[in-house]
Amino acid sequence: MKKDFCSFCGRPREEAPMLISGMHADICNDCVEQAHIIVTEELTYKQTGKTGFKLIKPADIKAHLDQYVIGQDTAKKVLSVAVYNHYKRLSQKVADEVEIEKSNIMLVGETGTGKTLLAKTIAKLLDVPFAIVDATVLTEAGYVGEDIESLLVRLLQAADYNVPLAEQGIVFIDEIDKIARKGDNPSITRDVSGEGVQQGLLKLLEGSVVNVPPQGGRKHPDQKMIPVDTKNILFMCGGAFEGIDKIIARRLNTQVVGFGTKERTAEINRDNFLQYVAPQDLRTYGLIPEIIGRIPVLTNLNPLDRNVLRQILTEPKNALIKQYTALFKIDGIDLVFDDETYDFIVDKAIEYKLGARGLRSICESIMVDAMFEYPSKKVKKLHITVDFARERFAHAHASVRSVS
Repeated sequence: MKKDFCSFCGRPREEAPMLISGMHADICNDCVEQAHIIVTEELTYKQTGKTGFKLIKPADIKAHLDQYVIGQDTAKKVLSVAVYNHYKRLSQKVADEVEIEKSNIMLVGETGTGKTLLAKTIAKLLDVPFAIVDATVLTEAGYVGEDIESLLVRLLQAADYNVPLAEQGIVFIDEIDKIARKGDNPSITRDVSGEGVQQGLLKLLEGSVVNVPPQGGRKHPDQKMIPVDTKNILFMCGGAFEGIDKIIARRLNTQVVGFGTKERTAEINRDNFLQYVAPQDLRTYGLIPEIIGRIPVLTNLNPLDRNVLRQILTEPKNALIKQYTALFKIDGIDLVFDDETYDFIVDKAIEYKLGARGLRSICESIMVDAMFEYPSKKVKKLHITVDFARERFAHAHASVRSVS
């Protein structure tokens, strides 16, 4: 007797909630639902030239970001407007005389200030394919590393290889400062992960049809390629640009001696030079002018002070303390922190200069023993005092020092 199974996914009848039989094939209900989604998207694309996406007003985008990201109001406004204009551009009629240009975005900020979190939160709100890629692994074609086109492989994967959907997605290129030109001095060796990569990125940022290897990696002549048009893909670039504050300071002439210098530089905030970042600073840092011209929206993220770090710890929807509380709640334990404990965690984060990312490592040092022991204990409440936090933190770091 023939065993029934889904001709699409291969699941047998006993594993599928429902199996629909045809003349020569069977299909399960999950594959029917997936096929319906694909057919709907394809019909929408053929009729309008656009796949469906949410068009949300800038104020609503910022309000959503406020729930997940503390502070950074300037960056949020710039991002909200740029993303809104980009998706308005996609809804523009083809016959319009005025063609709206793409608004690629550059985020400059210290590590742990929320560059990646902002991009991920916006993509989730818009419900479009989103991919985070790292610029540090990219090299020129023919050298060890990844080709420029591999940036789009993850976007295709996020869209389940639905090319029209992927062509309206968002790509966040992290660590873009690591592909800065190493210097103007001629060298025997090629700068294969610097200026050469920037030149390769130009066609992606501008908008062109790129042949992408489906599984990533190196391209070879016999490989099947997927053509992807990047003209409607929004590129967000982020980087810490370590040392760019000195370039900005030189441009602002903060060290110049002369009459009127004191009055001219008095209004400059010397604790946050990044707020004065300009395209010429990126060029001095090592980005080529063609790249800067194709990323017209430039904004910065401010360093996180003590008050902002304290808010990040407890207030956002996915705040770190709320995550730990939820973890212990699963074991039936109520987790309570003293306010002094929050202050201790924030002070250590400032001391290590790791931004919001440092809060997690400090909390892990404090909580690891409790997370190991308390699920096995018959207790209903765990109270984290500042003395407990200080003792656990000191013990964890003493162990690290003794090992090293």
